[in-house]
Amino acid sequence: MKKLMIIAAAAVLFSACQGEPSGSEQAETPAEHQHPTSAPEAGSAESGAQKKALSPHTSAMAMVGGAHIHIDYSAPSVRNRMIYGGLVALDEVWVSGAHNATWLETDKPLKIAGNTLPAGKYALFTIPSAGDWTVIFNRNWDQHGKDEYEQSEDVFRFTIKPETLQESKEQLAYEVNKVSETAGTISLAWETKKISFPFEVVQ
Repeated sequence: MKKLMIIAAAAVLFSACQGEPSGSEQAETPAEHQHPTSAPEAGSAESGAQKKALSPHTSAMAMVGGAHIHIDYSAPSVRNRMIYGGLVALDEVWVSGAHNATWLETDKPLKIAGNTLPAGKYALFTIPSAGDWTVIFNRNWDQHGKDEYEQSEDVFRFTIKPETLQESKEQLAYEVNKVSETAGTISLAWETKKISFPFEVVQ
């Protein structure tokens, strides 16, 4: 009888072992097949970062004769468009950039084309033309485009012959360059045109 009980117990134990899969045979749950989804890295396309501005806000500046000369503007690109006589109308006042009016600030008076520009901040407009261009310094420096432009606010204006560039310049750019201790040049170049005019710091 005791022998039969031992055999029966062994049979039950054997049956239990047979019905329980080993660790290597256990089925993986669906959760174990799921890989964690990581959040997009900062700066990636998926992060919703703002697109690059089409006309980025930038500046040009230089120290000449103790004067700090600063030009603030937005710089559009050609982007396969016709610029002068197309996007930019000929014989009309132009902000000489994009968005708000381009402005120039100087902390000392400048002599330009026989005129004196007092120390201060001014809108810099141009009138592009098939011939000579007109350059305008206007007292109302803080305006959107040319919406508020008034000729009566002009400090002075002068004409200048533009240069035709050999290679098209994709993005509009200003430069302020020092040429001597008290003199320099200011230039604007975009697409196939460039204007450049000298100035002298009034001591």
